[in-house]
Amino acid sequence: MIGNLDYSTLQQIWWIIASLVGSLFLFLTFVQGGQTLLFTVPRDAEEKALIINSLGRKWELTFTTLVLFGGALFAAFPKFYATSFGGAYWVWMLILFTFIVQAVSYEYRKKPGNFLGATTYEAFLFINGSVGILLIGAAVGTFFTGSSFSLNDYNQVTWQTPYRGLEAARNFFNLSLGLFLVFNARVLGAMYLINNVEHAALADRCRKSAWKSFLWSLPFLLYVVANLLFMKGYALNPATGEIFLQNAKYLQNLLGNPVTLLLLLVGLILVIYGVALTCFKNKNNGIWFSGIGTVLVGLAVFFLAGFNDTAFYPSSFDPQSSLTIYNASSSHYTLTAMTYVALSVPFVLAYIAYVWKQMDSKKLSLAELSSEDAEEMY
Repeated sequence: MIGNLDYSTLQQIWWIIASLVGSLFLFLTFVQGGQTLLFTVPRDAEEKALIINSLGRKWELTFTTLVLFGGALFAAFPKFYATSFGGAYWVWMLILFTFIVQAVSYEYRKKPGNFLGATTYEAFLFINGSVGILLIGAAVGTFFTGSSFSLNDYNQVTWQTPYRGLEAARNFFNLSLGLFLVFNARVLGAMYLINNVEHAALADRCRKSAWKSFLWSLPFLLYVVANLLFMKGYALNPATGEIFLQNAKYLQNLLGNPVTLLLLLVGLILVIYGVALTCFKNKNNGIWFSGIGTVLVGLAVFFLAGFNDTAFYPSSFDPQSSLTIYNASSSHYTLTAMTYVALSVPFVLAYIAYVWKQMDSKKLSLAELSSEDAEEMY
């Protein structure tokens, strides 16, 4: 049956798959958000160790999901991968660097003979949770604001600025999206710690931190949403293949695709509901409502960028070089083969959910932490 799917359907399916992986990554950034709390929430070394060891059990999931997201885009939309990584490589290299120092920090923070000191590695974790997420948000923002590049007849990319992607952070829309993701990750991180750690005083401080981060996120969220409703977008004329600027393109996408609008509204409501449960009802399960809400909002953002004849990677220098899911995808044969492989994904997700449940069946406490071998601690 999969082999009988037409080319455009396969292209849309793989944009949905890539969007889902990317949205799951946004939920898993609770690890990065929790890392940014290391210098404000804990009051002593024991509490800091409790936070790091709680997050240390999950950091690999975030890193793996980011790699999987990049791999899905590379396999399904190689022209985007070649254009973005071939031209905007400084921003992607910097993002990769922040995740490398994260891995190094969890590995070496408590190693004997650590000449840099634990505080240095904690600073690296903070950089990963702030700068890394900020740059990812700015990079996603270029799906809407565009990047300055051109493609020749052989699809070779020429970048028009010397900053190689870092110029995305100079655009206030991109920066606002990045800052929203940073503060949303802090909210998710605080709620995850409340759910995962057994420490009443620490949980109280996490609730206060979640509320403050949520308030900080609101101006950036409102700015992004307001701009999406009124900004011009790069539209595709399906009859001619021409890319042109269209007024209120993303508003038209919302109105023309009720599913995207529903995902956005339900996602925002769930995020707010999770925060309310955590901060005003003193519940410990707010992470699941806000986490699912973050996934739904992420899906809405990716759907806005890719569907309804929209260029998901527009060129502000040469609009005709802009990429859509139709001109940037792999061949029909490749997408078909990949779709068969993707049938195994639900089983992998079920296994991850099972392992997660087993790991979190009991909250992490100071008593449990002190009973572990030093080699098992982060």
